[in-house]
Amino acid sequence: MPMVGVSSCLTTGLLGTVLRTQRRAALIGTARLCHSGSTASSPHGDKDKMRVEILPALQDNYMYLLVDNVHKVAAVVDPVQPKKVVDRVKALGDIRLTTVLTTHHHWDHAGGNTELCTLVPGLKVYGGDRRIQSLTDELKGNETFTIGSMNVSALHTPCHTTGHICYSVKSPTPEPDARLEHGAVFTGDTLFIGGCGRFFEGTAKQMQDAMDKLAHLSPHMSVYCGHEYTVANLKFALSVEPQNQKTIARLHSAEISRKLNQPTVPSTIGHELEFNPFMRTRLTSMQEAMGCADCVSTMAKLREDKNNFRGA
Repeated sequence: MPMVGVSSCLTTGLLGTVLRTQRRAALIGTARLCHSGSTASSPHGDKDKMRVEILPALQDNYMYLLVDNVHKVAAVVDPVQPKKVVDRVKALGDIRLTTVLTTHHHWDHAGGNTELCTLVPGLKVYGGDRRIQSLTDELKGNETFTIGSMNVSALHTPCHTTGHICYSVKSPTPEPDARLEHGAVFTGDTLFIGGCGRFFEGTAKQMQDAMDKLAHLSPHMSVYCGHEYTVANLKFALSVEPQNQKTIARLHSAEISRKLNQPTVPSTIGHELEFNPFMRTRLTSMQEAMGCADCVSTMAKLREDKNNFRGA
């Protein structure tokens, strides 16, 4: 399908909105952004009961530090660079790291677990696969547990790997900043901004089930994924739906963020339903665009096309 030029579709007013959005992105979800050694201040500081810090890792991975300011404890998602995590926790002063949330067993997500457990003895390590390093608490899905005052729900989303877990995290009381009022979900390599993970150990049906499960979360829930793939994903999304104005705007926003060496996370569930083709497979328009008659075959065709996509 022909691709609409992104720049020509954006008015000056929209560009201004996008730029303002990017300035707010470092704070969205009451996150303090730890990026290239700098820290952006939260608009509410220690009044935030729960906050998320973004810790870039390796070439394009993200680790996430979840901080509970009520009980002064923290958890980390996929700590592939343990020393970076430990240094950040030490910089916070009175916060104690207690928990590791591992989305799946691949080395770039679980490969730092053993070293981190050596650096910080006594950690609980959650995950859905016995192949995960230093696992202490195996999850099957649908379990709930707490980290300080934070409520965590384990969502089993097999496909990328058989034991993949997404973690939904909520504060028990309203947050001062409404951007975390509906919580956050850490999706590893199941859901990316504008895309999804490869089906290494699963099927299109399983990925469809995973997308449906995530789609039933609050549309306002923040989405923190495992990799910075947003620009490439949205270029593919635009090739599928070239007239989707939400995709056009989000791609331009993401390109600005990357030029500034800033992350494109977080998204929200609601936004993903607007422009992520892998979350739109139940739409008749998406099925027709892919020449398919149902959501599962549409999912399979999208993944096949994305695997072969070389769009500029």
